[in-house]
Amino acid sequence: MENNNLPEMTDEQRKAALERAAEARRERMEFKDLVRKGELSLADALDDDRAKRIRVHEFLMCIPGIGKAKADDIMRKLGIAENRRVQGLGSRQREGIVELVAKLK
Repeated sequence: MENNNLPEMTDEQRKAALERAAEARRERMEFKDLVRKGELSLADALDDDRAKRIRVHEFLMCIPGIGKAKADDIMRKLGIAENRRVQGLGSRQREGIVELVAKLK
């Protein structure tokens, strides 16, 4: 007896879900490009709905001048878990990211 928790989907529903997922990935990619180019302030980027599903480490590495080592350092200093997404950050952690990034520039 197979216990499959996935909903049964028609081919049309599956296709629509795949298209929505692809669109969400495209939106996140475009958002990260805006952050990379400096077209969004860091505070605005943290509050943007498009950032919510991005992992914090990945988000930090989009910021010009921050690579893996600096992103790791920021997360360690602020006590942010490796798997944390932007939507899961507390207000102090958000403020801490803005402060630490400002110090780096």
